[in-house]
Amino acid sequence: MKNAPNNKDNYRNHPEDSSMYGTGSKKMLNMLILDILKEYSDSDHRLLQQDIIDLLDSNYGISCERRAIKNNIVSLQEMEYEIGYDKGYFLKSRDFTDAELRLLIDSIFSSNAISDREAHLLVKKLEKYANKYFKSHVSHIHSVSSGKNTENQKVMDSIAAIDTAISKGKKISFSYLQYGIDFKLHLKRDIRYVVSPYQMISNKGKYFLIGNYDVYDDISHYRLDRIVDVEVLADPRKPMKNVKGLENGLNISDYISEHVYMFSGKSEHIKLRANEYLMDTLIDNFGKDFRVTLGEGNDIIVDLKCNPNAFFYWVMQYGQNTEVLSPDSMRERVKKAAYQIYKKYS
Repeated sequence: MKNAPNNKDNYRNHPEDSSMYGTGSKKMLNMLILDILKEYSDSDHRLLQQDIIDLLDSNYGISCERRAIKNNIVSLQEMEYEIGYDKGYFLKSRDFTDAELRLLIDSIFSSNAISDREAHLLVKKLEKYANKYFKSHVSHIHSVSSGKNTENQKVMDSIAAIDTAISKGKKISFSYLQYGIDFKLHLKRDIRYVVSPYQMISNKGKYFLIGNYDVYDDISHYRLDRIVDVEVLADPRKPMKNVKGLENGLNISDYISEHVYMFSGKSEHIKLRANEYLMDTLIDNFGKDFRVTLGEGNDIIVDLKCNPNAFFYWVMQYGQNTEVLSPDSMRERVKKAAYQIYKKYS
């Protein structure tokens, strides 16, 4: 509970102050009882009036009568806090359900965009919205992220600076990292990138900045866990309408489905033959904005719109169960790549 040790020491050192909680300053007692209900109660763990009295004493050094407990709970209910009673008091609703918190925590630990330390700090903040029973159930999750997350320890600083720039419509400059053969991150270039930032998005467990590199007029992507030393510049960013691909704004869901692996460049229509068992994979990668017609046997004909580079890498994973039908340029590209692979094993 927030500041519980300090409150307890304060009240025990000044016992004359504790008498006010039953009479004069009812608002403070309300909040302390609410804190106790948040921390110690749910539908499976209910608190009697005596339980609340004991917790007020042990956590805050405050003593009060049963009548004060009941009156203050009624006051909290009048303030629209959902407090139920059935063989004890319990908080019926919270800002987040246990399932919602678990989903958020799993998302944080499955992300490759932030360090383990930052992931654990974020989870600790989320746990403040749960009771002690939820915290004990999810404590084992903390070990699964070890070693998975980024080596760049400044991701949160970069996100804060980029968010400021986007809000103010300003350009940013930054340094960009890449891995060397020593498995460590190094500067990709000696010069700093100057970029007009438009949106930060999450895709397949990684976070990207969508922007425009100052010397070009098209879209560029940058991994947030590779960006360091962000500076918000005074120069206004380039208007979206002046960037190829963003003339009509940015539709994030369409953009992600067309840029499976976050390659830059213009999308094109592609038709392929695939086994119908690939429907799950197709939807996972391209969303639901594509057309399907029945082919022979278990085959389907798929017509979708995608960045050609992203599609090429996707289709190479499923070469035995797919065939590119059009355009001819993509069909020939896959054919050449398959032949090069064949020669390596022949």
